[in-house]
Amino acid sequence: MKQFFKFVLATIVGLIITSVILFFVLIGIIVSAATSKPASVASNSILTITIDHPISERTPKNPFAGINFWGFNNKSIGLDDILENIKRAKTDNNIRGIFLNQSYMLSGQATTEEIRKALIDFKKSGKFVVAYGEIYTQSFYYLASVADKVYLNPKGIFDFGGFDSQITFLKGTLDKLGVEAQIIKVGTYKSAVEPFVLTKMSDANREQVTSYLGSLYDYFINNISISRNIPTDTLRDVANNLRVQYPEDALKYRLVDGLKYKDEVLDLLKDRIGVQHKKDLSSVDIEDYTKGDDDRADKTSGLQNIAVIYASGDIGGGDGDDNAIGSEKLSAALRKVRMDDKVKAVVLRVNSPGGSSLASAVIWREVVLTKKVKPVIVSMGDYAASGGYYISCAADSIIAEPNTITGSIGIFAILPNMQKLFNDKLGVTFDGVKTGKFSDLGNISRPLTPEERTILQTQVNRGYDEFTQAVAEGRHKTQVYVNSIGQGRVWTGTQALKIGLVDRLGNINDAIESAAKKANLKDYKLVSYPEQKGIFSKLGSSMSEDVKANMIKKELGENYSYYEQIKSLQSMMRTPQARLAYQVNIK
Repeated sequence: MKQFFKFVLATIVGLIITSVILFFVLIGIIVSAATSKPASVASNSILTITIDHPISERTPKNPFAGINFWGFNNKSIGLDDILENIKRAKTDNNIRGIFLNQSYMLSGQATTEEIRKALIDFKKSGKFVVAYGEIYTQSFYYLASVADKVYLNPKGIFDFGGFDSQITFLKGTLDKLGVEAQIIKVGTYKSAVEPFVLTKMSDANREQVTSYLGSLYDYFINNISISRNIPTDTLRDVANNLRVQYPEDALKYRLVDGLKYKDEVLDLLKDRIGVQHKKDLSSVDIEDYTKGDDDRADKTSGLQNIAVIYASGDIGGGDGDDNAIGSEKLSAALRKVRMDDKVKAVVLRVNSPGGSSLASAVIWREVVLTKKVKPVIVSMGDYAASGGYYISCAADSIIAEPNTITGSIGIFAILPNMQKLFNDKLGVTFDGVKTGKFSDLGNISRPLTPEERTILQTQVNRGYDEFTQAVAEGRHKTQVYVNSIGQGRVWTGTQALKIGLVDRLGNINDAIESAAKKANLKDYKLVSYPEQKGIFSKLGSSMSEDVKANMIKKELGENYSYYEQIKSLQSMMRTPQARLAYQVNIK
């Protein structure tokens, strides 16, 4: 017994010492993050852009950003700061050019498009852009194709074989588990439910995917053709016949300008800015090149405001976070800017595949009310589909990128019947008492009755009717017409412009300029909403969630998207959904 207490005491002492050490380490991290300043930029420098992580709409206020500790390593930057930093570098006399270092571009096509356009604008200054990669994914090559020079490692990999969109079907797994997905939906093309009831794509879904994937690919090929001065027919032939299998092939077909090792590219960069090869290249990472104007607040004080409200991620109730839209928090942000006399116009930045139809309708209502008192312009990112389109449709004007995924106007609900799993697989049975005929409507331990299914179908039909009516009113169309282009069908931004779902093609800066023009503002200040949590308010949740997310991402790699899909099933089972079926991943 004495030995037992000795071990217990030693363990307790060890835990106390470890906790004290970790406490001081944590304090050091917080102080370091709170007191960190933007990197100073030496003259004759190069701005280095390496994008090897998914790009969020806004740079998160993360106290552990840039610190490789306990699985964090979160030196990430949002699209807002990427665009702002490229714009700033254009007129910064200390920046001579941009180096696009090997990147994977894990975000959507519209995000890549925004950065690509910023680089094209940067080149108007006469400064250079040079790209290098050991591996060129098609998304990274699309970005890099605007560079003055594109270099590939002599032993590298160059992927240029065309686009594909793949859906994971779970029906076989559900059958083995004894789970039936009971589907209630509206919309021939509303294919979000297909993975649970089919083993392959329906004809309608194959039709729409073929259509929008073709639209995305046309835009991709046409822009590379312009940047690289290669005929589109040649590019299609190269891709269709996989003529680029080795680095020499990419050079042969003029997709790259040279096969160089990293050290050779760095020497070429030194030559461009007049630095001797034996000296170090002066460069600054785009994550560090930020918030350099200390007196910016003074310059913009007293100006009228344009509010940029970010709506990013799945739509649900509650507060949400930087990667999920909470109807409560977003609605509060809309009410706040609506009642703020200094805010003269609103840009609603939507990057969402949708989610809860109820939460979408709640946000839509706030957009309608805000539009009555000040201009509301929507800027669409990678996705503004289903519920993402619902919250957009009431705006004065909608601006999308050509490769934005939008539309998908439809509603569905999924209710699992797990009777076979409980009874046959697990040997679990249920019994009980109810006071009304429908008291246990939605019980997952048994199948729906025909009468219950009729009730739920009526509710979903009503939700679709309200959705199409909202779109018809916002877009000044008839509900019959909206239904004809609705039915859950997915469109690209280019296609959506032709059928009247969006007003013009452009990026977030175009939306801001449009908002300023509509509000008759020449000088203005941008303010962002919803307010991001600060260091101390985020500390507890940020620590656990970031560690967990980073560990899962590291373990699953490219398969992380499948994990997210399965995780989203929990919310799909609760309420009617206005949601896109899948993500479009371009290699």
